Amino acid sequence: KIVCLSTSNWYPFPTRKQHVMQRLYDFEILYFDPPVTLIAPVKDKKCLNRLTAWLKPGVKPVNHITVYATPPVLPFYNKLRIINKINQFIIALFVKSKMKKHGFEKPVLWCYSPSSADAVKHIPKRGLIYDCVDRHSAYKGLISEKTVDGMEANLASMANQVFTTSIGLYDTLKNYNPDTVMLPNGVNFEHFNQAASGSLPLPDDMKNIKRPVIGFSGMLQECIDYSVIEHIAKSRPDYSVVLVGGEMPGVNLSGLKKYPNIHFLGLKKYAEMPAYLAAFDVCLNVFRSGSLSRDVSPLKFYEYMASGKPVVSTPQPEQVLGYGDAIYIARGPRDFLDKTEEALSEPDDTRTKLRIAYAKACSWDARVREMLEMLKDRGLI
Repeated sequence: KIVCLSTSNWYPFPTRKQHVMQRLYDFEILYFDPPVTLIAPVKDKKCLNRLTAWLKPGVKPVNHITVYATPPVLPFYNKLRIINKINQFIIALFVKSKMKKHGFEKPVLWCYSPSSADAVKHIPKRGLIYDCVDRHSAYKGLISEKTVDGMEANLASMANQVFTTSIGLYDTLKNYNPDTVMLPNGVNFEHFNQAASGSLPLPDDMKNIKRPVIGFSGMLQECIDYSVIEHIAKSRPDYSVVLVGGEMPGVNLSGLKKYPNIHFLGLKKYAEMPAYLAAFDVCLNVFRSGSLSRDVSPLKFYEYMASGKPVVSTPQPEQVLGYGDAIYIARGPRDFLDKTEEALSEPDDTRTKLRIAYAKACSWDARVREMLEMLKDRGLI
């Protein structure tokens, strides 16, 4: 039995957390969505219904997983540790009530947030896993870097096993726990490899967009380098730049919206994404230089490669550098334009086959098998 304290809601879009949990077929899993703060709807009205979602019954997206929303919490918990301790005590009480309902006595706790450091001590468990997927203290907002890093150090120290998605995160967390292993993100290979088949229909909202299409998929968040996107659109008005993804609150995209050749298509259903990648001529992986970007492991990068499409990427995150023979790495807006033009004129399918081969080796099935082998060797499952 596993209790997963996640940092991503199960719906609407799968991240590492969902991909890993749904492949742990032999386990009964209680998956807890992250809480929102009581003031979250002030910034994002879509959070309003999440204030009461915890009062509703759990849902079962797949047979072995039940998903629960969690009670709302006090704000400023990433600045003041005492507030986090209060919040996490409440979360722990809620989790224990659902554990009792499902007959969980001492499950394995699988955590994704440093704030969980103040919850795990209140929850009966037979083992603790911390799967670190981000440099959490690098996010902007109501955060104290010292507070978040302190919580993370505590959580990593208590864990029986730590996984990280990047070299930078590994280098940090191995100082707190020798049982730390780097295991980057993966890809739902079969799903995204559909884009390489040549048989997917063109999405309706792309039928009037002229080619070539320079595409980006993923959330439009603060760590994306929008100057690169703007430079391409401005320098090549005959190119269409297509952005497929939701706009995160607080991100100012007004500068991009003045360009008629930049198309904002919004967030799409997961099932639809291969058709959009199939319609791209070049895929953009563009992260702004910084500690957050250096330590991410972008799902989009592996999804792009599974599609077989040419990929032009910034040198961050660093793990993309290992695929230099299959993708195009650009440094700065001007180089990005040159590399995009080079990608548009690939002479043959040599790189296409290489990208697909790399992606297949990085499938989520392969990643989860690695995790299970390590955890079994350590007697945690």
